[in-house]
Amino acid sequence: MKKNKILLTLTTIVLCSQTNIYAQELENFIKDVNISGTLSYRYNDYETDKKAGKTQNFYKAALNISKKINADVKLNTRFLAQRFSINTGNQADENTNINLSEVNFLYTGIKDLSITFGKQAIYSPWTTPRDAMGDENTGTGIYAVYNKDILTLSAGYFNQTNFNQAEISTWNGIKGINGSEDLALVSAYLKLPFVDFDISYSDLEDTYDSYSIGLNSNFKVSDISISPFARYSSLDLDNSDKKNSLWQIGLIGKKGIYSLFTAYGETNKEGGNVSVDTSAKTNMDYAWRITASNDADAKYFYISTNANVTSKTNLGIYYSTANYGSDSRKDAKDLTNIFGQVKYKMSKNLVSYLRYGTLRTKGEGTGTVGRLNIQYSF
Repeated sequence: MKKNKILLTLTTIVLCSQTNIYAQELENFIKDVNISGTLSYRYNDYETDKKAGKTQNFYKAALNISKKINADVKLNTRFLAQRFSINTGNQADENTNINLSEVNFLYTGIKDLSITFGKQAIYSPWTTPRDAMGDENTGTGIYAVYNKDILTLSAGYFNQTNFNQAEISTWNGIKGINGSEDLALVSAYLKLPFVDFDISYSDLEDTYDSYSIGLNSNFKVSDISISPFARYSSLDLDNSDKKNSLWQIGLIGKKGIYSLFTAYGETNKEGGNVSVDTSAKTNMDYAWRITASNDADAKYFYISTNANVTSKTNLGIYYSTANYGSDSRKDAKDLTNIFGQVKYKMSKNLVSYLRYGTLRTKGEGTGTVGRLNIQYSF
């Protein structure tokens, strides 16, 4: 009997020791893990005078997990699950798969320099690296950023991208992109007391060469904050003599609880395709239903005003137009969008907004547009 008790005691000691070791290893692993992400839902409702209305559901969950491996190296991953129902009237509700969008190693062992290796978001004026609801532009390669005082230099090389799924190739864009083209990027950012200047160059193998120049400023007049901006982008196709370009200027003004935004831009008569994604800096995506949609000979105008009526509630009204010239694609029609928005910030990490307005299309009449968007961040 004593032998059994002794054996049981020794077994218990061994199990507890192993459990403590595993728990300690798990604790050491977890303490260097950072988890963040977003959960978003969007509902759209469109109806026009001459076309049947439709409703849409959009869901997207993004999970970022990073692990510090040692003093110089960090592992980064990003998982996405998304479902876009283009028309709930003829599509059933479906589950979605989880995809590994990013997996890379970040090296910071050299002062003022960071280098990322692997599958990663592509940061550039032409792309949208991460988005709580929309598409994301990614690639596999190397990306380096050097930052010293007022100067930031960056360069990247990718042997694969997902540009075959991006708007540059799927929506009135450049045909024939399959994602296997090599991509090279180089940028310089200069931050001065009252103005920021950036210049970037991009080359997509056998597809295009593009450059973009931007200026941003911020200063105060009395108690009014004024932030003007300007950008010029040009994209030359390798298999065509056409040169795409878009220039834009804008202004952001703030005083107390009020803010004002306005912007104007034009594409040239050869083409206006200067971005990989419509939400990129080289494009104009400042309202809702009207963006610089790669059309030639087009003019865009945006103006909006907002007021923080309470610490949690913001009210806004938005007006935007797109006018297409004789050199635009044949199915492009002048557009005017007017809508109001109520934005409610229930807590720091839970924000929702409700939009409702009209979209007038030349030749198709005026329709109503509505949207509900809810986003949770952690």
